[in-house]
Amino acid sequence: MPRAPVELCNVEGRAMLLRDGRILDIERRSGGKFGADPMAAIARWDELCAWARTQSPAESDPMLDPVLLGPCVPRPSQVFAIGLNYRDHAKEAGLQEPKEPMVFTKFPSCLAGARASVPLASEHVDWEIELVVVIGKRAEHVSEAQALSHVAGYCVGQDLSDRRVQFKDVPPQFSLAKSAPNFGPIGPALVDASSVDAQNLALYCDVNGTRMQNGSTREMIYPVATLVAYLSQHCTLLPGDLIFTGTPSGVGSVRTPRQYLKPGDLIRSEIVGLGVLENRCVGARIAAPRSDVCVRT
Repeated sequence: MPRAPVELCNVEGRAMLLRDGRILDIERRSGGKFGADPMAAIARWDELCAWARTQSPAESDPMLDPVLLGPCVPRPSQVFAIGLNYRDHAKEAGLQEPKEPMVFTKFPSCLAGARASVPLASEHVDWEIELVVVIGKRAEHVSEAQALSHVAGYCVGQDLSDRRVQFKDVPPQFSLAKSAPNFGPIGPALVDASSVDAQNLALYCDVNGTRMQNGSTREMIYPVATLVAYLSQHCTLLPGDLIFTGTPSGVGSVRTPRQYLKPGDLIRSEIVGLGVLENRCVGARIAAPRSDVCVRT
């Protein structure tokens, strides 16, 4: 029988194991062997997983309330993101596939939990479901053959994008356009890499119940191992660092007519085997539209 995956979640700032719908407080269950901080748990990932596989839920362990979830990795040192990493997305955007990974960053302050509301920063905010890689071991100049041994696990991510900011000038401005408050929901849990076939995952994004994206990580131009190895040639990857690995086709900015998120819209992001994010859009931050801005993907 396959062993149950280790799933780490962040419930009101405390590290919890998610097992059969119940949450097990890691610090209390371990008698203090592991602390309450999710980042500390990731820093000892292999040790934590070995211990977690010996734990079973009890009737006294509460059921998970998804509303209480924070980002499963709350304070990464670095958040990398990869543009145009799916063949179908490059095709729908009318752009050539990149000759090497196209890298930008989402600033960590944009991260949010699986049920967090998303304040819309303009009238041109778009959705992008993504597989997110969580680094578990320091990585410098690693090979593709070594790369996956540096991965702790994976989670679901939404790379929300303000196209108004992104394409208001030439060249485009990616990082600021994708880093507004709550523009990076991740979760619901960090699922350990040993239980995930990262290049064979189905991704879905629905807006108000309508399927917008329907993809598979099989369609990545640069798979996870390539991305980790490539980034490690240029940067030191640290435990807890995140890599948003790109989005499949179906974003709103290349539709005819273009379609963007509105206050009240519900974004449902699912990666089969990793879980679901449900994020409601709110309008508190919407800025007045400008007629002189070119908006595209």
